[in-house]
Amino acid sequence: MTPIPDATFTLAFIQNLGGQEMILIFFVVLLIFGPKKLPELFRSLGKSLKEFKKASSEIEDDIRTAMNSEPEVRRPLSTEKDPNELHLHRDS
Repeated sequence: MTPIPDATFTLAFIQNLGGQEMILIFFVVLLIFGPKKLPELFRSLGKSLKEFKKASSEIEDDIRTAMNSEPEVRRPLSTEKDPNELHLHRDS
């Protein structure tokens, strides 16, 4: 899986929107929230996207380090037999 570069990170549905659609959405949001609430709304949206990107990159880094680390191999410390080990003996 190839990581998404930070500079080109976009949401999937935004890729299909053109300039006219973006302007229309902006004006609808402006009408609903008003000019006083608009900067606060976009500021909180930006913070949310930043936190989402941070969390997703942390998870991606954790997965990469887990995949790159070598598995721990456990070996018995002594040559004594384990008393809990099941032995099947054939009596002849």
